[in-house]
Amino acid sequence: MDAIDIVKRGERTTSAGRVTTRIVLADDQNVVREAIKCLLEIQPDFEVVGETADGLAVVPLVDRLKPEVLIVDVAMPGLYGLEITRQVRERSPKTAVIVLSRYLNEWYVTEALRNGASGYVVKQAEADELMRAVRVVAQGRRYLSSPLSPEDVQSWLLQAERLTGDSYETLTAREREVLQLVAEGWSSTRIARRLSISVRTAEAHRANVMRKLRLKNYSALIKYALARGVLPPIEPLPPGFRALKRRRPMPQ
Repeated sequence: MDAIDIVKRGERTTSAGRVTTRIVLADDQNVVREAIKCLLEIQPDFEVVGETADGLAVVPLVDRLKPEVLIVDVAMPGLYGLEITRQVRERSPKTAVIVLSRYLNEWYVTEALRNGASGYVVKQAEADELMRAVRVVAQGRRYLSSPLSPEDVQSWLLQAERLTGDSYETLTAREREVLQLVAEGWSSTRIARRLSISVRTAEAHRANVMRKLRLKNYSALIKYALARGVLPPIEPLPPGFRALKRRRPMPQ
């Protein structure tokens, strides 16, 4: 799917003099992104100034537009939401990040906050909750989607701080991009074109990833990417559901 990047330049105040919160929206599902955009723009104090479906486009878009809030889906192609959050907070510290996710579990919540997210909202929440989250994080405070409690999350964060030796932390930003693209099935040639680097450089980054993470083959890399959240978890089919196999066309 081709990336969709839309930029709108607007004023920071409304005609009534009300200060607006400028938002960049990143979600690879077009219908979901458009629905969220409509909900946000109904609010008189919100303005969606940019949107994208491409994980690798998010950080440059935020660099350029300097919004007050970034809303990013956790499962973005090209660069996943947690790594986007980390890079945005490093490069645009005045932009508050809300991670939008289907996953309400300890690991995703903890990693989002450790990477600098100001808010964590699950997609199963009511629409009003996302509106509240934007207003809260724009004021410099943290927002956690129900049923998350500050006490539980603080406990998770303390436990996470005691864990050491995560080899993922040794990867550079570029190596993390390459890791995700390799996990998504991209060849070195395609990665080189995607990141505007040479094939030799792409292969060097790929080799560094394998070495630093102590991975022996592609299968091990996929398992690591799933365990680390670089790829979204594989969800089992509902009971009684059978995937249809595509039939080969009959020879004419």
